[in-house]
Amino acid sequence: MTPIVHLLLLPLLLSIAVGKNLEEKQGPFENTVLDVPEGTPVPYPIYQFKVTDPSVNNFRLSGEGKDDIQISKDGWLYLERALDWSQDDHYIIKVEALADDEVVEGPVYVTINVLDVNNRAPYFNQTEYTAMVREQKAAGVPFTRVFGLDQDDPDTPNARLRYSLVSQIPMKQQILLFKINPITGEISTTEEGEQMLKAREGIQYGRNEDQSIDALKAKFNDYCPGQHTPYEENPFFTCVERAEKRRRNVDPQEDPDYTLFVRVQDMEGQSESALSGNTRVNIVVQQNLWVKPRPIHIDENLQVAYPLNIAQVQSNDPDAIYTLVQKEKELKFPFQIAENGSIFLTEMLDREDKDMYILVVMAKDESGEEVDPPMEIHVLVQDLNDNAPVCENAETVFELQENEPIGSLVGNLTAHDADEAGTLNAQITYSIMSQNPPTTPMVFSIDAASGRIQALSSLQRKQQQVYHLNVQASDPVFSTECKVVVKVIDVNNELPLFEKTDYGNYTLAEDTPVGHTVTTISATDADDPDSGSAFIEFHISAGNNGDVFAVETDGNGVGQLVIARPLDFELSSTYKLQIDARNKEPLLKGLEYGSESTAFVSVSVTNIDEAPEFAVDIMEVTVPENITKGSVILTVEAKDPEGKEIRFKLDGDTHGWLEIDAATGAIKTKGHLDREVAEALELTVTVFEKENPEMSTEHALSVRLLDVNDNVPKLTENQAFVCIGKPKPVILKAQDADSSPFSQPFKFTLAINKKSPNWELITVDGTTAKLILKKKTTEEKTFSLPINIKDSAGLGVTQPFEVKVCNCTELGYCYLAPEDRSFSYGLGPTVGILAGTLGFCIIIFIIAIKQINKDNKKKKTRAAEEETNAMM
Repeated sequence: MTPIVHLLLLPLLLSIAVGKNLEEKQGPFENTVLDVPEGTPVPYPIYQFKVTDPSVNNFRLSGEGKDDIQISKDGWLYLERALDWSQDDHYIIKVEALADDEVVEGPVYVTINVLDVNNRAPYFNQTEYTAMVREQKAAGVPFTRVFGLDQDDPDTPNARLRYSLVSQIPMKQQILLFKINPITGEISTTEEGEQMLKAREGIQYGRNEDQSIDALKAKFNDYCPGQHTPYEENPFFTCVERAEKRRRNVDPQEDPDYTLFVRVQDMEGQSESALSGNTRVNIVVQQNLWVKPRPIHIDENLQVAYPLNIAQVQSNDPDAIYTLVQKEKELKFPFQIAENGSIFLTEMLDREDKDMYILVVMAKDESGEEVDPPMEIHVLVQDLNDNAPVCENAETVFELQENEPIGSLVGNLTAHDADEAGTLNAQITYSIMSQNPPTTPMVFSIDAASGRIQALSSLQRKQQQVYHLNVQASDPVFSTECKVVVKVIDVNNELPLFEKTDYGNYTLAEDTPVGHTVTTISATDADDPDSGSAFIEFHISAGNNGDVFAVETDGNGVGQLVIARPLDFELSSTYKLQIDARNKEPLLKGLEYGSESTAFVSVSVTNIDEAPEFAVDIMEVTVPENITKGSVILTVEAKDPEGKEIRFKLDGDTHGWLEIDAATGAIKTKGHLDREVAEALELTVTVFEKENPEMSTEHALSVRLLDVNDNVPKLTENQAFVCIGKPKPVILKAQDADSSPFSQPFKFTLAINKKSPNWELITVDGTTAKLILKKKTTEEKTFSLPINIKDSAGLGVTQPFEVKVCNCTELGYCYLAPEDRSFSYGLGPTVGILAGTLGFCIIIFIIAIKQINKDNKKKKTRAAEEETNAMM
């Protein structure tokens, strides 16, 4: 079709293609931006220009994409060929409106953005992958990765990829042994895979061990001794040989253990129209030789030749270098590891010293890098019965009252065995070997398992006061004799008796110190003096308000009545103490304590003049720094023990901010508090008797000031300069006397109504900002910029900041006018310069006066001439 016919048919084609949307694609003749999806069918109208000049009868198009984009005589832009985003994502064309061949409007520029369409399927960078994974590979730890690519726009969902595992072959019992990270494409084992992956079985070789056919024959002989058939004819050997060659030369592509089919989808796999690509991953499972041995059990005191081989480890790297360390920091570490991974015990162990060792085996290469993760091996020391039972005491003494019923408990004998608890080696059995004096039958029995001793008859002190027993404590191998003494003590049938029941009245001053002995009391008991029946305890049973008094005694009938707590006349001025004497052992049934076992002591307390006392031990108060003048911040409470009138005073206020009401103790503000001056006041409050000021008590008072937002951020510097040749940002720094949350971070802004064409202010951090000169200039000029700085609470003011844009020296400093120079020439040169300058100024002044006079004369002459001409 000729161009002329093409143009004649174009309006018809456009009208058919556009239809009702013509109005939506029309616009004035001005710069325009259009979005066109790639692959749009052609011819396709995309925009029509409307011009105001009626003489326009044609348009001219130039610039990018003029072969793909055309324009008709009536101003329609249309696609000559379908656009391709991958070739060019935008075009910029110039359009001119013509009257015949003369430009009457324009040029205008049209930017056409080519929108990506999801028309390219993702694909993998390899059609097939191979990977190796070891047995027991930790679940979730990647061992390989696939990579997907997409040629669509990477900034759109069209190129956002998502990976998924399609299938696993083989997949026994429908258990997935592998998983893929949907975002990264990393492949790892599942928890089931960590447990179930198994490598092909093969022969294990040690470090530097020969792996030739002869070595295989030697190992075959070790496992299958007595074979007389030639190796080449032995089906068992040839089977092992074929399996070993296959294992060594396994090809993941031709003979994989598992094959994974992996899919990659664009649009994040979330759309039904998402495109996809596929690949497969061939996986071979490698044998994991780095296997932790089970706990190693070793008998203590083992009598063998040392060093003793107790275990062996093997790295997956045949050239690994092994080291052995202990996990606990112990002085003794009787273990070594050989070059081939054999672990040796170097000496006998003693379970009673240490019952378990934790060995840590490291496998590294020649550069010291780990080739396998550290391995912990537990060595458990087995107990041997090498310790005899030991009695808890060299001689154990028990007491039993006479006339106790048969079966009464005498006591529990205890022995210990250092062998392992809970084993037969430490199981102790008790038995009574002898009794002195001997009786028939024996008077006592002992529980074989617990050592519990009981009486087999009711004992009488008059028949026998002491029994000696030899008790054997035995484990299955060893035995020990324990000595036991049983004392038959008298029945508590005698009451403790005070030597007198009234110890009189005692007068004590109120300030008598704690520990002072008021009096000594005594009582006696007719029971056996070596028994608990005669042991006397004293108890204050009445009159001891506040537990002020106590009785100290050694149990032999003598007690000291002492002051246990400070006396206080105001709380109690008199005490009538009832003191009871009691035995350690219970009384004989039917016998009760009476008045003869009770005594009384009266105590009178005399008053002394004591200093006033504060009501609290700690005085602290926190107030805001802007508290109103005259406000009460604290009322100190105190009293005089004798009820005397008291007064208060306040010391330590060097700022004069506070005052105290001498009569009430109310502390008020009398000045403006300022936390920026002092964050806290450490004061002293004194309370004293009005009539006797020497009777006083001091107390520390801490006043903490809370910050309020009463300071605005301020610039630390208010002027700077910028070099014309090399303009660098000016760093502004501000500070605020307030504390958080009324201080930093600060907000820096230029306080002008509209955006500055010359300056830009950017916050750097909480206290600084940088001021940037956006436009280069060639003239020197000084700018006064309004900088607004607000604190984190929004409080701030606008501050002027002066910036001088100037020509700079090579060192980066502004040229300075003479009067601005900061250096001096000394007194003589300075006087000379001043004199010369003054003389120069006088000369200039004289010349200026003469010039003014000359000008005035000229003006007068000219005026006269003009007047003469006018008259003429």
